[in-house]
Amino acid sequence: MREAGDFKVAVRRGAKASTPTLVAHLSIGTDGDTSVGFVVSKAVGPAVVRNRVKRRLRHLVAPHLVGGTPASVPQGSKLVVRALPASARADSVRLGADLDLALTTVVRKAEQRMPAGAGR
Repeated sequence: MREAGDFKVAVRRGAKASTPTLVAHLSIGTDGDTSVGFVVSKAVGPAVVRNRVKRRLRHLVAPHLVGGTPASVPQGSKLVVRALPASARADSVRLGADLDLALTTVVRKAEQRMPAGAGR
């Protein structure tokens, strides 16, 4: 996800779930490809740290895009993962656990917000 409008749709219209290291926003769509965007501000740290956090998050999100788990992102959705400053200090196990929790919660919330008969 690269367009500001795509980020805006997910953040403003989608469901939200927070953990100590990140915030996930999800807007479930019914068509098109699933897209994922990452927001890692300067509050997380210098460029080297921000890029490391983005790489770790990309690696951790990838399995959730193929389906099969409660934290799987539905096809056609827009997901934004915003890293909080604590993500720079978290190890991969903690970051992965927080991501699993956030995605499970945000998928459940987003599915509850959908009109009956739409989606999955």
